[in-house]
Amino acid sequence: MGSASGTNFPAVSDAWFRLWSDLFTSTLEANRAAIGAFERSTATAPRLDPAVPEVAYREPDWEVERSVDSAADLAVGDWVRFTKRIADEEVRAFARISGDTNRLHLDEGFAEDTRFEGRIAHGTLLSGLISAALARLPGLTIYLSQELEFRHPVRIGETVTGNCEVIEALGGDRYRVETTLHNEDDEVIIAGEAVVLIDDLPTTARQ
Repeated sequence: MGSASGTNFPAVSDAWFRLWSDLFTSTLEANRAAIGAFERSTATAPRLDPAVPEVAYREPDWEVERSVDSAADLAVGDWVRFTKRIADEEVRAFARISGDTNRLHLDEGFAEDTRFEGRIAHGTLLSGLISAALARLPGLTIYLSQELEFRHPVRIGETVTGNCEVIEALGGDRYRVETTLHNEDDEVIIAGEAVVLIDDLPTTARQ
């Protein structure tokens, strides 16, 4: 073991203190810059106002955005988005609930020999995400009609986004809405239009 008798402890201590102080300051500044960049990037993205009563329940991994929080302010151009991942267990649960146990959705070996070369989610399961987006419009959304065109399949595990934009006010609290579902590459999976009725929230939902 070497001798410490010749070591200048105050000088070494000061050097270590300056080193760690500089490192801490640099890290703190980098973190502040990253947080600032994140805040700037999300500042223009509307989110749900937590003070506004919600009709639909939520899960932590779902993403919801909308342009307006009051049904009284809803107008042409307003929109809502709902994003979630299509998990394997959800596809299997949907098959049991709906009775649509087509092997294309459940059996990988079978699905590999089809034009899709693998399992895909049910089209009606995917269209449900459009309904999920509409449920996040302010007020109580009631479906009156829906037209759908299926353009691309969705693989198990993909994340998709339902987009709904008001394109016409029909009067009587009824609206025509452009409804689309997009994949992670922003391809249109489902395109269509819906007509919805926006009712006032029940009194219990306003409390």
